[in-house]
Amino acid sequence: MKISRRNAISLIGGGAVLAATAATAGFVTTRTPHSALKPWKTAGSYSEPRKFALSYAILAPNPHNRQPWIVDLREDGKVILLRDEQRDLPMTDPHNRQIVIGLGCFLELMKIAAAQRGFAVDHDLFPQGESGPVSVSTFRAGAQPDPLFAEVMKRRSCKEAFEDRPVPAGLANDLADFATIIDQPEPVAALRKLTWDAWMVEAMTPHTMRESVDLMRFGKAEINANPDGIDLGGPFLEALMLAGQLTREDQLDPSSNGFRQGVEIYRDMLAATPAYAVVTSAANTRADQIDAGRRWLRLNLMTTRLGLALHPVSQALQEYPEMAAHYKSAHDMLAQPGHTVQMLGRLGFGPQVQETPRWPLETRITHG
Repeated sequence: MKISRRNAISLIGGGAVLAATAATAGFVTTRTPHSALKPWKTAGSYSEPRKFALSYAILAPNPHNRQPWIVDLREDGKVILLRDEQRDLPMTDPHNRQIVIGLGCFLELMKIAAAQRGFAVDHDLFPQGESGPVSVSTFRAGAQPDPLFAEVMKRRSCKEAFEDRPVPAGLANDLADFATIIDQPEPVAALRKLTWDAWMVEAMTPHTMRESVDLMRFGKAEINANPDGIDLGGPFLEALMLAGQLTREDQLDPSSNGFRQGVEIYRDMLAATPAYAVVTSAANTRADQIDAGRRWLRLNLMTTRLGLALHPVSQALQEYPEMAAHYKSAHDMLAQPGHTVQMLGRLGFGPQVQETPRWPLETRITHG
C-alpha cells in the first residue's frame, strides 16, 4: 500500500515529523528498497527463452502481492507451474479463487513475453486435477510479438485517488474486449458505496484484517527482506514509523489514531473513482478463474496503453461469511444469474506510482 504525499503530511501533523527526519542525512533519498525492486531491472536479461519469459511473468498482478507461483524447468521446453500453498490467503480467499486468478495473470504475461522471442506457449491446465500442477506450458516456435508487450514495464495497480474527470467514451469502448466498463453516474455511485462498505467489513473483521496486517512490510528493511505482501515504504511512511504514528499494533486496533486515519485515506481513495471495470464468467471452474486472470492482465496492459489507471477492489467478491451480503449485492449488480464476478476494479486517471516489490526469479524455481 502506498500513501500519497498529501495524505502522509496530514498524518504527521503538518510536517513536523518530516522536518525532523529530513535532518537525518540522506533519509529521503535512501528509502527506496532497491533490492526488492531489482526484478524490474533484470526482466529480459536472460538468454534462455523460458527464463526470459518468466522474468516478466513474475511482475504480474496478484492478490496481496503474494506471488503464489513456483515453476519447475527440468523438462526441456516446458514450464510446469505450481501453486505455492504457503502463499494462500485462507481468511479472505478461502477457496483460492483470487490466488488462481493471479496465476492466470502470470500465465498470460509469460505467453506475451515469450512471443517477443518468437515462441508460442500452449497451456495444459490442471492436467492432474487440483492436486497437481496448475499448468504444463509448452514452448514452441511460431509466435508473432504481442503489441501489449510494450506496456509490461509500465503496468501498475494504482492505489491512489483518481482525478475528478470522466473516462472518455472512446477509451471505455477500447476496453470492451477485456471487461465490462461501468461509467454511468447511478451505477458508479452504487459501486462506490459497495466497495467502501465491503472494505470496511474486511477492515473491521479481526481475522481478515489480521491476515493483511501480518503481510504488511514496514519500511525498507522489511520490504527488502520479504518483497511480497503489502509494502509500506517510502520517506513519508517511514517518517510515520519513526514517529510511532504507523505501527503493526495500531493497524489491528480500530480505536487507534493510525487505524482511523487509514480508514479516512481509503474512504477518500475509493470515493475518487469515475468508472469501474468488471470481469465475469459464465461458470466458476479453475479454468474460468485462470481465464479471468488472463483477461485482467490484458485489461491492465490496455489501460496502461490508454493512459488510464486500474486498481482491483475485490473485497466484495471475497467468499467468507461476514462478506456474504456484499458478495450477493455485487453479483446482483454486476452479473447475469448464475454467472460469477471474478474481478472488480476502479478505473480512471491516476498518478504514476512505483513498481511493486518482487522476489527474484531464481527464488521461484524449484529443483525438486
